[in-house]
Formats: sequence, structure tokens, C-alpha cells
Amino acid sequence: MTGESSSIDSTRPTIARVYDYLLGGKDNYAADREIGDVFKRDLPGSVAIAFANRAALTRAVGEIVTRTGVRQFIDLGSGLPTADNVHQVAQRRAPETRVVYVDTDPQVLVHGRALLEENDRTRFVPVDVRDPEGIRSHPDTRQLIDFDRPVAVMFSAILHHVNDDEDPAAIVRYWRGQVPSGSLFFVSHFRSGNNPETVEAEKVLQETFGRGRWRTDAEIEALLDGLEILEPGIVPASLWRPGTTAGTYDDGGERELTVWERLIAAGMARKP
Repeated sequence: MTGESSSIDSTRPTIARVYDYLLGGKDNYAADREIGDVFKRDLPGSVAIAFANRAALTRAVGEIVTRTGVRQFIDLGSGLPTADNVHQVAQRRAPETRVVYVDTDPQVLVHGRALLEENDRTRFVPVDVRDPEGIRSHPDTRQLIDFDRPVAVMFSAILHHVNDDEDPAAIVRYWRGQVPSGSLFFVSHFRSGNNPETVEAEKVLQETFGRGRWRTDAEIEALLDGLEILEPGIVPASLWRPGTTAGTYDDGGERELTVWERLIAAGMARKP
């Protein structure tokens, strides 16, 4: 673990650590906080994107383990651990659930290795999301995931960091071809609002990381081509099954969202 820690460059911000900072985490450095503060200071209210996304992911995991028989998850671009990680949410309800986390951030790797020590149904695979075959063929993935049984593939806040020329649709298409009928795909994604807030937030991410692509609902839906998109479709993350608790669902009617809450969408699809 010492070697892994030494590979962490605290002077260069990373997406995972900036996200951790925005969520109130402690696994970040001054460089990450500097970028995070741009959102907090210059784009007030934008932090709601991170919280709305995390809440939707938690609801999605709970929904899957309480309403379906799927007990295997691949969490692509998992980021740094926070309260209620995928394996914690799932295993509270279904202890036999297996989870493979995927990320390449060195600091995420340190935490991932710690997960291995405390949970034998959890693995961490340090492979880039743009290399799906590398993820699929990794020994830890092969050991933990049975691809003859349905899998939940989680694309939480990751595909918007895959630029158009890197073909995010091909990544989804690859996983669609690897999993059997009944598998589920959860996607959350920056949602274009065609407004100044979208333009400015996209500019900050592109200038800092060279990635961060806001897409329309139709573009997000197109990423799930060949899959059956489940109700309520591609919607703002805060409106994605907001009343889902312990396997029940009550939409409760739409509430008025802030402009920032509308800039992150979520949806779930099933492989027929």
C-alpha cells in the first residue's frame, strides 16, 4: 500500500478527489479544493449535482437488490468511498451480493485495497473504464462475477467524462454484449440545460481535466441503445424514483428543482 500511496500526486487535481471534496469528504488536497471552490464560489448551488447523483445511485442499488434477483454489481468509475457505498447498500439487504469497483485514481486504489481486506465479496479493479475488455478479463472480475447470471452495470457519473471521440456508446455496447438477459444498467450523467450554468460548468471541467461532456436527454438515452429503458425514463436524478425505500416506490409528484439539480440525469435499463 505504501507504493500505491507514493504514486498519488497531491499537486494535480483529480475528478475523484474533487467529487469527494464537494460531497464533504476528507480524501482530497489543496489542488482538488481549489477546483471544488470554483464550483462552490463561482457556481453557487452546483454542489447539488454531486449530492443528487449520489442519492440516485443509492436508491438504484437499493431498488435492484429489493425488487430484483440481481446480486452482482460492476461499479464503473466508482470514485472514492463515501457513506453508503454500493456494497454497503446492497449487502445490508442481500449479504451475498458481490461488487467489483473499477477506477484508476491512485487514491481510490488505496481505499480499494482496504476494501479487499474487510470484505471477501468485494473487489477493486484498477483499469480504465475506456478499456472494458481489460476490466472484463481482469482476474478479480473473473473470480467474483458470474457472467452467466444477471449483472447490474453501474455507470454512475462516469460516461460524461468520456468524450465523444472516445465513443462512450461503444463502452455500454460492450457490456451489453457481455451480460445475460435480465441484467440492469444504471446511468447518471451531466444533463445539458442549454443555459449559462451548463456552459460554465463544462468549461471548468474541460479546462481542468480535458473532459466533462454535458449531453441532452436524447443523447443519454442513445447511450442505452438496445436496452429497455425502465420507468420513469431519463429524468433529472432527483426525480428518478425519489420515493424508493425498501423496495417500494411512490413518485410523490414532481417538485420544483433548482437549475443545478436539473443538470444531472439518471435512468435505468434492462437487457431484454
